[in-house]
Amino acid sequence: MTKIYIVYYSTWGHVATLADEIKKGADSVDGVEATIWQVAETLPEEVLGKMSAAPKKEHPVISGKQLVDADGILFGFPARFGMMAAQMKALFDSTGGLWSQQALAGKPAGFFFALGTQGGGQEETALTAVSQLTHHGMMFFVPVGYTFGAGMFDMDEVRCCSPYGSGTFAGADGRSRKPSEAELQMAEHQGKYFAAIAKKLKMGAASV
Repeated sequence: MTKIYIVYYSTWGHVATLADEIKKGADSVDGVEATIWQVAETLPEEVLGKMSAAPKKEHPVISGKQLVDADGILFGFPARFGMMAAQMKALFDSTGGLWSQQALAGKPAGFFFALGTQGGGQEETALTAVSQLTHHGMMFFVPVGYTFGAGMFDMDEVRCCSPYGSGTFAGADGRSRKPSEAELQMAEHQGKYFAAIAKKLKMGAASV
């Protein structure tokens, strides 16, 4: 089986919702097993309460060393001023030992996001996150491109869909808007597309 890890951080539940849809897409690919993980929370409960943060889902919390077990990884996080949320960065910061051994080298990876506004830095967040993959020698990152077809070009509604990865707009307050049907569909598409590529890479490596 090709193991796909969907690793996310979510404050108000938007990224967690996308993770569930991505898993649906990945699981639809024969020979693929997708697992959803969340990263450890770094904020105290008191602070989360004042933020009206959503309750955490029952996805297991991942450690950095467990990333080695995946054949491909999709990382999901909210954008924070054009960069990944600190909780996701903390996971990457814990992988120094893996970096020294290049234990993640050659693994495909991708991103999905939640942003507050249309100008919230979707592309910038992807590009700043790429540096984490580069230092680990991962397969740079697998973008969705425009493989979602017409869904990438429709202008009839606001949607957070880009070639860098699936996403959703959460509203300027971070929580008032929920993922639209179009955004959920693209998340499922990303899961299926990424899983198929990861499977091909694993099969190709096995035949060498």
